[in-house]
This record gives sequence, C-alpha cells and structure tokens, in this order.
Amino acid sequence: MKAFYLTIFAFVAFNAAAQVEEVEKQEVEQEEVTVQTTPPDTTRIKIGKREVIIVGDEVKVDDDFEDEFESEDDEPKKEKSEAHWAGLDFGFSILMNNSMGTDFPNNPYWQNDAAKSQTWNLNILEHKFKIVHEYVGLTTGLGFNFNSYALKDNYLLYHDADTVFASIDTVFNYSKNKLKATYLTVPLLLEFNTNADPSKSFYLAAGVVGGVRIASKVKRKGEYDGKEFVQKDKGTYGLSSFKLDALARLGYGDWGCFASYSLLPMFDKGKTVEIYPLTFGLSYNF
Repeated sequence: MKAFYLTIFAFVAFNAAAQVEEVEKQEVEQEEVTVQTTPPDTTRIKIGKREVIIVGDEVKVDDDFEDEFESEDDEPKKEKSEAHWAGLDFGFSILMNNSMGTDFPNNPYWQNDAAKSQTWNLNILEHKFKIVHEYVGLTTGLGFNFNSYALKDNYLLYHDADTVFASIDTVFNYSKNKLKATYLTVPLLLEFNTNADPSKSFYLAAGVVGGVRIASKVKRKGEYDGKEFVQKDKGTYGLSSFKLDALARLGYGDWGCFASYSLLPMFDKGKTVEIYPLTFGLSYNF
C-alpha cells in the first residue's frame, strides 16, 4: 500500500510541476508548497493556487480553493486603539480674572490681544492604560507647551522680586509686545473611544495637565527714529514655576479640538492680580 501511495504522490507532483512550468514559460516565480494532513487518511497538497487532495485511493485536483488551514499569523491584525495626546496643537489664549471675566480695572495691561496670543503644544510621548478593552483608558505622556501672550497698547512690562507691573512706554512704539513662557507638560486624562480602529474612532479625553516652567521672556518689536528694532529680555516676570490646567480633547481620527483652563494662578501669589489663562484650538494627532 505504501508503494501505491508513493506512486500516486509522484504522479501528481510530476503533473503539477508540468502545469506550473507551462504557465510560467516567460517568468520564473517561486511558489509556496504546503502540505496539510487531516485525519482520517486525508492529505492536502497546495501548489500555488492549486490544491491536490488525496483521500484513501482517490486523487482530486482543485484549481480554485479556499485555504481552510490558514494560520492565525496570516489573518489581518486589528489596529489597537491609540491615545490622543501625541501630536501638534495650535490655539489662542485669553487672560481671565478670578471671576472668569476679561476685565482688569486696576491692571489694564493684562487685557491681552487674544488674536495675537498664540499657543503651541508639541506632545512627543503618549501611553494609554486600558480600563475597558480599547474603549476606555487612562492616558499619560510628555509634551512641551509654548505660550505667547500679546499685550495691548504700548505697555512696558517690569518685574522685581516682589511685584510685576507695566506702564505705557512714551519713547518706543511697539508693533509686537509679548510675554512668552515655555513649559514641560505631563497629562493625566480619562479617554473614551467609539472604535478600536483609531482612524474610524470618535474620541473624548478629559482630565488635567501639569507643567513645569523651563523658560520665559518678553519679546518686543517696534520702530524708533525710522528704524525697526527687536528686544528680547529673559526673566521669570513673576510667573509661577508650576501650572495645572483642566483639559478636554475631542475629535475624530487624527483631527480634533481642545480647550484648557488654568486651575492655578499664572503668577506667583501677591506679585500681581490673579490671572487664569483660557486656551482653545485645533489638534493633529500623530
């Protein structure tokens, strides 16, 4: 009986090779041959797109078969839900008082020009801890926050160890007058996703973002005696070393929007009136 099977196998292999050689006369292409044996006494030989089935003494050739023995490695892997923190944000900031208003009667220089007060977030690292499969998770990461608060009118900002204040500059005329601050940030967000595939998912993330100030300065650009000038003065300007913002992020796929509100005063206590920046804008997720 073994000799019979060997004879059948040699006959089938010879004919299959002849057919392959005839089809590929002008182009040589390596084909994967897989042998799958399933009980009882059934042997399947797959040559390219053909399958030879040997059951007992019967031989059958199938030119159009479905791979019933496809391994799990060949199956398309589902994309895992990603966090929505790493990426680039662009927005605008409004300086608000402790009553969530924009008026500063005794400190009018803090009524900033929101259209020129820009915020950039470059978020470089992210990780999401799953809570409910791919749909609910806790997101954290690392990023940089760049703020630029544009002062209205022609105010000149001063600071010392005890106070921060400003007065109108009667000598120079400023076309740009901004207080800039850069922070290293770390988020802690509870995130919800509607789909495991990030490209097809609506997402909502809400929580807090902590920050450590790593740089600050005032930049002025203006004109004097018919000539343009640029001034850059580094300093703390009474800015707090730390910040903590409430943050919400909402979007679909790679695109979204965000809004944040400071939970801590922007400046050290006692150096000036309490100020709480409100920031909003658009985001692109990496």
